[in-house]
Amino acid sequence: MRKIFLLALLLPMLAMAQTKNVVNSYRIFAKPDKNTMLEKAIAAHAQKYHKGKWAWRVMEIQSGPDAGGYQINEGPLMWDDFDKRGNLGAEHTADWDKNIAPLLTDRSSTKYVTYQADLSTVQLTEYSDKIVITHMLAKPGMTAAVRALVVKLKKVWEAGAENVAVYNSASSGAPEMITATRLKQGLKELDDTFRKPMADRFEAVYGGGSWDAYLADYAKAVESRYSEILAYRADMSSK
Repeated sequence: MRKIFLLALLLPMLAMAQTKNVVNSYRIFAKPDKNTMLEKAIAAHAQKYHKGKWAWRVMEIQSGPDAGGYQINEGPLMWDDFDKRGNLGAEHTADWDKNIAPLLTDRSSTKYVTYQADLSTVQLTEYSDKIVITHMLAKPGMTAAVRALVVKLKKVWEAGAENVAVYNSASSGAPEMITATRLKQGLKELDDTFRKPMADRFEAVYGGGSWDAYLADYAKAVESRYSEILAYRADMSSK
């Protein structure tokens, strides 16, 4: 009886506990002819200042509008971790200012995203070296409709054994859902012979004519969409 009473007291606290599902992505771009220097500087900085909780997973952006840049991921962590982070110390900041900042262009972006376990077909930290990221920006008032589109896609991903992690942008610009297709077997998964076209696979799950209906719903809900290929750079990362 006493154990039941204690459990009842703990339940509200458990319900309030935060989840480590937040990832911070920071994109930076090298000045002309500075890529090699920047890569070495990032690697050295990561190994010295970004271990443990604040370890870096660095990706090279290989296609899309940000091709040639680098994406630095921190997390997954709780919001409270970012809230209490501070600046990681004066030495850390000085190293960045001296060895990295001079090699960068003025172009950069920072985004917080939250992993959506119920929409994903792969665990948050089950990474791969190559990924395809698709950004879907919702029209005003259509965020729920975009989520419903992803709900339908999940069944198709599962049928095709696709490893897709789904994220929701969090206070980082326009409302956006992001899918990261983790290519466990590399870029060959993008070949038409590896899987049937999406339209065929979608209709195999939902029936004839369902793909056209899906595209009509997509056009109503999504403002814009673009995809990009990213490759993991182990030599620049600290995890």
